[in-house]
Amino acid sequence: MKPEIPETLVRRILLIRGQRVMIDADLADLYGVPTKRLNEQVKRNIERFPDDFMFQLTPDEKTEVVANCDHLGSRKFSSSLPRVFTEHGALMLGNVLNSPRAVEVSILVVRTFVQLREILSTHKDLAAKFDQLERKVAGHDQVITGLIDAIRGLMALPEPKHHGIGFTADLAANKGKLK
Repeated sequence: MKPEIPETLVRRILLIRGQRVMIDADLADLYGVPTKRLNEQVKRNIERFPDDFMFQLTPDEKTEVVANCDHLGSRKFSSSLPRVFTEHGALMLGNVLNSPRAVEVSILVVRTFVQLREILSTHKDLAAKFDQLERKVAGHDQVITGLIDAIRGLMALPEPKHHGIGFTADLAANKGKLK
C-alpha cells in the first residue's frame, strides 16, 4: 500500500518554464532548515545541480509566483531571486543536506512527483478517450439528424392537390388558352 501524500505538498509543486518544480523556501521548510542554509549548501555543491535540476527565477517569474502562492507573501519584498528545483534537484538536496530528516523528506518529495505524474498521465488518457468519444458521437449526430429529417419528411402529410371544378385560366403558362 502506497503512503498517502499530503495535499499541501502536492500544491507546492509549481509549473515554471514547462517543468514541475518546488521553490527553495518550500523545500527548506520541508527539510527543516532555513532557506539561507539550503542555498548555502547548494552553492557549496553547485556541480550537483545542473540546469535540469535547478534554476533561478527571473524577477518577473518571482513576481508571478509570489502573487499566485499566498504562503510565499513574505518573499514579496526580498531582493534575492528564489531558486526552484525539479524532482531530481529536490532529491539531490536530500543528499547534500545529509540528515535523517533530509532522507525522509527526499523520499516523500520523489513520491509526490511520481504521484503527480501518474495523475496527469491518467487525465491525459481520459482526455484522449473523451475526445475520441466526442468525435464518434459527432459523426453519429450527423447521421441521426439525417434520419430524423427523413422520418419527418415521411410523416408530413402530402399537400392535397385541389382541382377546381370547371375550367381555369392559366394565362402565364398557357398563354391565354383555357384548360
